[in-house]
Amino acid sequence: MDIRREKAESSSGYDRIVKFLREQLLNGELKAGDSLLPERELSARLGVSRPVLREALRALAMIGAVEIRHGVGTVVTKPDVSMLGEFFTFVLAHQPNVVDDVMQARIAIERQAVRLACQRATQSDYDRLAACISDIVDTIHTPESGGIADFRFHETMVNASGSPTLINIYQSISVLMRRSHLDRREQIIQVEGIEEFLIDHHRAIFAAIVERDEERADELLGRHFEIGADFRRRATIRMLGASPLANNNPS
Repeated sequence: MDIRREKAESSSGYDRIVKFLREQLLNGELKAGDSLLPERELSARLGVSRPVLREALRALAMIGAVEIRHGVGTVVTKPDVSMLGEFFTFVLAHQPNVVDDVMQARIAIERQAVRLACQRATQSDYDRLAACISDIVDTIHTPESGGIADFRFHETMVNASGSPTLINIYQSISVLMRRSHLDRREQIIQVEGIEEFLIDHHRAIFAAIVERDEERADELLGRHFEIGADFRRRATIRMLGASPLANNNPS
């Protein structure tokens, strides 16, 4: 057989199998825990060879879409979003200014999420957000722990949106965002006024969510990012002022 033809058949067959599974899931005809048709029947139904079917199912198993169980068959599973997160991390790691770019994505996600949180948050969400604020206060003098506490507040806020799509996208870039939180906290912790800002602003956002005030919450969150960026600029100026070059008198 011509190798080019074999590759084309394999590629076409894989696409057909993936499309079949995707459409079945979207239509509600398949869900996690359901078993696919036996290999012989499924290959006949999709018009692909059994070797191509096996190859495609192994590829789907690698991303967590199905699980191949010996003696049982192929079972539909729900992929773990952490796998998507690892994929995004490797893809985005090659991009210049990745942290700044991820920050823009974060702002877009969070500003919609906070509006939804105002509509959908439950008492359990309020309790978790309140616990996050307590952690922010307790760790305010510790850059690493404080950065983690800050990230958890924002993550909890997104989870309170009740939007699986926003939550999954947010989680898929969470590795990069967590790193961004830690880097920024270490950079700005010495700037005057930062402690009051971090505590008071998170409390204000929390209060707006509890009061279900979408406009206020969105406005506060937008200002939160703007003020945070200003603190980072001030931290950069502070670092320059403390550098040996800045302290040298011109000759």
